[in-house]
Amino acid sequence: MGSGTSSCCGGAEKVGHGCVSASSGAAAGTGSGGGSTWRIYSYKELHAATGGFSEENKLGEGGFGSVYWGKTPDGVQIAVKRLKPNNNNSKAEMEFAVEVEVLARVRHRNLLGLRGYCAGAAADQRMIVYDYMPNLSLLSHLHGQFASDATLDWRRRVGVAVGAAEALVHLHHEASPSIIHRDIKASNVLLDSDFAPLVADFGFAKLVPDGVSHMTTRVKGTLGYLAPEYAMWGKVSGACDVYSFGILLVELVSGRKPIERLPSGAKRTITEWAEPLIARGRLGDLVDPRLRGVYDAAELARMLEAAALCVQGEPERRPDMRAVVRILRGATAAPDGAAAAASKGGNDAQVRPAVRMESVKYADHLMETENSVYSGDGDEDEEDDEKEAADYSSDEVEEYSLMDDQSSMNFGVFGAMPVVPVQTMHDPYVRRFGGNGVKI
Repeated sequence: MGSGTSSCCGGAEKVGHGCVSASSGAAAGTGSGGGSTWRIYSYKELHAATGGFSEENKLGEGGFGSVYWGKTPDGVQIAVKRLKPNNNNSKAEMEFAVEVEVLARVRHRNLLGLRGYCAGAAADQRMIVYDYMPNLSLLSHLHGQFASDATLDWRRRVGVAVGAAEALVHLHHEASPSIIHRDIKASNVLLDSDFAPLVADFGFAKLVPDGVSHMTTRVKGTLGYLAPEYAMWGKVSGACDVYSFGILLVELVSGRKPIERLPSGAKRTITEWAEPLIARGRLGDLVDPRLRGVYDAAELARMLEAAALCVQGEPERRPDMRAVVRILRGATAAPDGAAAAASKGGNDAQVRPAVRMESVKYADHLMETENSVYSGDGDEDEEDDEKEAADYSSDEVEEYSLMDDQSSMNFGVFGAMPVVPVQTMHDPYVRRFGGNGVKI
């Protein structure tokens, strides 16, 4: 991990007592992967880079705070995540410290790296600095402002799937100690200028001690992506990330949301929708209509095979992410009939692929939640989580709430932005307003 982080970001207490402050200057550290460096920013620097944290430069916002576009004096474009002051200061400081430490530990081409951070004296001066991603997030292309552009073609979707999977391989199997992300979702997969994916937002991450297979903790994450054992009992392991990734794969293929509201008002998970189509061998019917039938049947079969294995109800039956990457890359053959089924859509229901998808439905009290958040009731195994459970009653688990055409901005590092007409979209580097006040 970064040399600066080892002494200054080991926990909330150290950050809170000003071990790193705005006056610390331009100290720098090197991530464990080597090559890439991070530094400590002053509040004054980030205030200037973001135009005083102006609304014009706001990329998104949510329960964590806001993210702003900025530009340093040497012309580098950055994204600044400014954490919202919190009544429970120790909790906010801990999440800040965890994210900085995890970001400083990991270096991988598909993980969003740490460019720097600011830990000023005031409660609103906790900020994390990343590279700016001009294509924002996967969410913005599937359900947000770029959804109608059709720029996320099949080849790019496959690249996103493989890249995000390899990022999780690094977190689970190559980082030491291993890391459970706990919030894999479309808004936390950012896209660079070439649409290469970078997994982001490590505020909920857990470092797993050697020899520990799972932990029981307070539930944090987004309903729709949460593994059933985690949503109901707070049991967290690498298999929880695997489940979330399986949901993400179906979302990538279909362009549908993890939870959708039906005309009747009832909610349906994406696996409930996909299960009968897969059972009847109609894999082609799962493909996003925006692709206009342009996809590779063998790759579709592999993506759905991987998804079906990832979302199995029992965590011990899910593959690890190394096996998922092998499937996606074609190193493991798809089941007999799967590729043939993938090439057949419409009314051809005769092919029966070996792949079957389990539809695991959340408990009724979760699915019926009308407000945007829900708190789980898992037992705690750490002192900090026990304190969180005592101080917080219902603010940790977000419901995936993009139920209509009005995009929410409560998701991930770069939240979904308001939907604007395709013809008004410009170079994302250009910061301007349209006549109606909508950023374009």
